[in-house]
Amino acid sequence: MSRIIDTGLEELSVMLCRMGELTYETVSLSIKGCLNGTSVYSQIHEMSDVLVSMSDQAEDKAFELIARFQPVASDLRTIKSYMKIAYDFARYSRYALDIAYINEQLGGLKECEKWISEYIEKMSEKVLNMVRTSIDALRSHDTQLAKTIAKTEETVDKMYFEYLNKLIEEAPATSKCTISSVLIVRYLERIADHATYICESVIYLATGEKTTLR
Repeated sequence: MSRIIDTGLEELSVMLCRMGELTYETVSLSIKGCLNGTSVYSQIHEMSDVLVSMSDQAEDKAFELIARFQPVASDLRTIKSYMKIAYDFARYSRYALDIAYINEQLGGLKECEKWISEYIEKMSEKVLNMVRTSIDALRSHDTQLAKTIAKTEETVDKMYFEYLNKLIEEAPATSKCTISSVLIVRYLERIADHATYICESVIYLATGEKTTLR
């Protein structure tokens, strides 16, 4: 038998899936702008603000469900996970905004050597794949898909530290490039972390199991 709270939980789930799709667009656009040297800051700012607002709405909805329906333990687990996921989606958007800001203020990767742009493009592809995995896992509550993110997260972490070491060895002449590229790979690494957090939350809400995928 369907419960009244189930309708509210479904509404919250749909809200989060919409957030997920918008975060993917936001992160993807920010990375493309950086790689292509095009200004997307105003667009990303607008999208980021929308996502932060949606995160607040999701939190309000979650508290409303708690206040109105006195949810049982499994429902509370779901609500807690949804609130955390909404926050992680909002963090995606803020890191995307940071990348767009670097591109706007420092020229992004325009002055960088070719190997730097190629390295960051390769890293960003893996990060976008992680963002997509976290969204798809949430939509279907697919714990097996969620667990697959661990291997890519390990790769992204490794790429982050390898890049720093390579930059020390082959530091480009332009300081703008050095600053921009280091910040960008750091923001990409943080987006990857939040993708992993979301997959951990998906496993928790689906099974009650607290898993560390990092």
